[in-house]
Amino acid sequence: QYLNIKEKVDKSVVDIIGQATFINGPSVKSFQKNLEDYLKVKHVIPCANGTDALQIAMMALELKPGDEVITTDFTFASTVEVIALLNLKPVLVDVDLLTYNIDPEKIRKAINSKTKAIVPVHLFGQPANMEEIIKISKENNLYVIEDNAQAPGAKCGKHYTGSYGDISIYSLNRHKTIQC
Repeated sequence: QYLNIKEKVDKSVVDIIGQATFINGPSVKSFQKNLEDYLKVKHVIPCANGTDALQIAMMALELKPGDEVITTDFTFASTVEVIALLNLKPVLVDVDLLTYNIDPEKIRKAINSKTKAIVPVHLFGQPANMEEIIKISKENNLYVIEDNAQAPGAKCGKHYTGSYGDISIYSLNRHKTIQC
């Protein structure tokens, strides 16, 4: 894949290094605007990495110590790490064995009075069942933080992943699906 776009990628990298415009430079601002347009969302806020994005998202929602956050048991460690770091309680639920994404019925069963948010993690370029997850969140007045690190550009129903949740996060490191 890289060889097909090597010249363009290499030129971009050299230009950015030459300009030393790593943080909020023209390339980052261009990426930000393009992603806002692509997802049809109001705001994209670039940050250092997906772990920071998860932490910022949870802090922005003003979740309180002891609040429960439901997420999948099949995810990268930082999903649960951030929940614990903020003194929230991670509630892990199992996946749908066909997609390896969080199972909405298991979310339903895990909800209680302390539950405040759901973090679905889209995997392998395929989305979690966001229409059902959003329905559950509305029925129970819960936030949804979409972890879209491995499925940017995937569609779920009428919309792209990353445009369903109250907040969505991405991680663009080199081994993610973004390479496609």
